Amino acid sequence: MKWHHIEENWAAFYEAIIDRWPEAEESELDEIDGDQRAFLRYIAKLTEQEPVEAREEVLEWLRGELPSDVVMDPAHDSHSISLSGKYIPEGEDESDDDKRFGDD
Repeated sequence: MKWHHIEENWAAFYEAIIDRWPEAEESELDEIDGDQRAFLRYIAKLTEQEPVEAREEVLEWLRGELPSDVVMDPAHDSHSISLSGKYIPEGEDESDDDKRFGDD
């Protein structure tokens, strides 16, 4: 993961942060508001570690997978949708809703 993904979607990462650091509190995360330095200070305080150790722990966490529902890239998504057109029968649009698949 890149920090800009986290910063831009801060609230979406609350669950992942609390899973990793169960003592973390949403009210504190609200105040941090995606600020990386503030987050590192918070984790150091929370885990009673030196800032360098907390930074390593956060970097390890960042090496994990980015949740697929967190970051949407319209250019990439639109490109993927257009490429999917080769698998769609003639006469059907790749952006059409399909009630068979639960789209309402």
